[in-house]
Amino acid sequence: MIMADVKKTAILVAMFLFGWSTSSAANDAPSIKTKMINAKGQQVGEATLTETPNGLLLRLNLSPKHAGIDPGTHAFHIHEVGKCEAPFKSAGGHFNPANKQHGFLDQKGKHAGDLPNLHVPKATALTVEYLVPDLTLSSGEGKLLDSDGSSLVVHKGADDYHTDPAGDAGDRVACGVIESAAKAK
Repeated sequence: MIMADVKKTAILVAMFLFGWSTSSAANDAPSIKTKMINAKGQQVGEATLTETPNGLLLRLNLSPKHAGIDPGTHAFHIHEVGKCEAPFKSAGGHFNPANKQHGFLDQKGKHAGDLPNLHVPKATALTVEYLVPDLTLSSGEGKLLDSDGSSLVVHKGADDYHTDPAGDAGDRVACGVIESAAKAK
């Protein structure tokens, strides 16, 4: 019984510290969807980004087979350029309009695009939600839909939350371009 309470408390603390959300945003809020693809161009999931009064709600769904994303811990970041050409270096570095250091554990960090690691299961689909403060789709310093867009990137390894510029996360294994619905057509 005590372990269940400890686990529940740990989850709530993590949700608070990292801005995770368990509720859906209002249906009328500005929102866009992006397809996540692997290096072969195959769709491996989808992300929805919705503006809220407290930041951007990001919901990621990865397919059950994960098509090239091995089970385990993977870094997940918002990158500065809206291009996903394999091996996804075209996505540029992390989205970082305030020019901070990388990582949750760096005293000079974190990049606006730094997100908590993903923990991909072996055989089931993965759905996560993050509330990313100070980011929007189209207004202010933290807007993702700027002149060159932005992208979501899953890395091969875990983010160590400290090493600049990318947390020693390794290759990029999946990517999704963040762009307005009008531009995507």
